[in-house]
Amino acid sequence: MIGPLSFSVGAGEFVSLLGPSGCGKTTTLRCIAGFETPSDGGIYLDGDRIDARPPNRRNVGLVFQNYALFPHLTVFENVAFGLRLRRCREDELKQRVQAALDLVGLPQLAERFPKQLSGGQQQRVAIARSVVLEPRLLLFDEPLSNLDLKLRVMMRAELRRLQQRLGKTAIYVTHDQGEALALSDRIVIMSNGKIEQVGTPLEIYERPATPFVADFIGSSNLFNGEIVANSATSTSVRTETGLVLQALPTPGEIGSRVTVMVRPENIEVASENSTNVENLISGDVEEKTFLGQDLHLKLRLSEKQALSIVLAGRTARTHNAGDRLTFSVARSHVYVIKG
Repeated sequence: MIGPLSFSVGAGEFVSLLGPSGCGKTTTLRCIAGFETPSDGGIYLDGDRIDARPPNRRNVGLVFQNYALFPHLTVFENVAFGLRLRRCREDELKQRVQAALDLVGLPQLAERFPKQLSGGQQQRVAIARSVVLEPRLLLFDEPLSNLDLKLRVMMRAELRRLQQRLGKTAIYVTHDQGEALALSDRIVIMSNGKIEQVGTPLEIYERPATPFVADFIGSSNLFNGEIVANSATSTSVRTETGLVLQALPTPGEIGSRVTVMVRPENIEVASENSTNVENLISGDVEEKTFLGQDLHLKLRLSEKQALSIVLAGRTARTHNAGDRLTFSVARSHVYVIKG
């Protein structure tokens, strides 16, 4: 069950529906494809209302999570299946199937069966089977989730290049935030059947509209607090730990309850000689995790509040658990979220 929601997708745009399991992403996609019927409202494609049409009359291509290839058919026949249902002429069918296989880089595998293909190859066949029908809209239901990490990263780049080459409008369902950030022109963040925010990957990462989005996208430090001062140059928020953070001017009444977000990578070690630092934060290093070029620190601020920090470079590796350190955050990297 999902609540009322509304969003639009521009021609040629790649939009991802992103959210945790059970938030309504796949239900929304199935409504667009015609496998679910919305209880209210309408679905429009190029100005035509399609929610009353059966799936085969919507001219929409759907790539499933498990690819749904026919195991007894060759790659060629899997791609040709929809065209045969439409009684496409044999000469045109062969031409279109060959063009689709060329597009996904699998012309040499036309006579193989699905069991003879890797996961990435099967996914390409599933995409070819959709694009060969020349749909107005491509729908993807977590198509990369069955692949290992290295192949998933490679295939998402290929998928994006393919979508751009075709110029097709695409709606992509995923619970993987990295996937959505890498692929999308815009992202629709969903939670509990409702839309939390719609925006570009950069907007959503740097300017989350709600505490849920701030917590769900990327790593973040979240502080609950209230606005204690507002001026033309800054907004001051006193957090529940007693720490006062300065942010860029944010509209809000004195005493308003807010959430403050600071990304771990925007926190710097405070220089002893600097006299122009903002938002000094001191604490004891509780944990140190070495991750190649980055060092992750967990700084204990109070019994209930810790600070996650990501430092880059070799000098950062000299910090150890138990050290007392002071860090700073520029006010431009302190973001106040209302509500």
